[in-house]
Amino acid sequence: MTYSLTARCAVTGAFGNVVTSSSIAVAARCGWVGPLGAIATQNLTDPALGPQGLALLRQGLGAGAVLDLLLRSTRGAEHRQVAVVDRMGGLAWHSGARALAEHAVAAGRDCVAMGNLLASTAVPAAMVAAFEESAAAPFAERLMRALEAGLAAGGECDDERAAGLRVAERFDWPVVDLRVDWHEAPIAELRRLWDRYAPQQPAYVARALDPDGAPGF
Repeated sequence: MTYSLTARCAVTGAFGNVVTSSSIAVAARCGWVGPLGAIATQNLTDPALGPQGLALLRQGLGAGAVLDLLLRSTRGAEHRQVAVVDRMGGLAWHSGARALAEHAVAAGRDCVAMGNLLASTAVPAAMVAAFEESAAAPFAERLMRALEAGLAAGGECDDERAAGLRVAERFDWPVVDLRVDWHEAPIAELRRLWDRYAPQQPAYVARALDPDGAPGF
């Protein structure tokens, strides 16, 4: 009931996650980003794996070591899908044998896409291809294009109802955190929100760092 892409920007060092589901409030549970990495946890989701994984990445552990510890810490790992991207672009992922069918994972340069209850197992690969092919675009835009490509490749078996986009740079707070929690076309709505927010994003960062010199409202 979920498909996502978790990634690192090799140019800026930012981390991001984009996700959609037929379940409400998917972004509140499944995508976690920080200045040193990103975590996706989905299928029968254990949201505790998000902050726990970010804490492990902050300690300097790589993606493989973090994933191993996360799987040891959760009950029913065979039901989980988990992805980790670390500060060096290292990737690790797990798609349990009891994940909801059809389930699939695809990895590319600095990114990993996962899905379950998919209309086609080709969805994650389409997301990775879109992310890689848009390397010249801003990072959050690349994530959006990946999500849209997943939908175009068939998306979920059920109708998508929620979506989210999160990006972290060098701060503990995300520079992008946009969510659609119940909508007939959540990916299109997320696109509308991102297109509205994108030109304002630098100003919000500037206001945090230099309020005296930052652009006004």
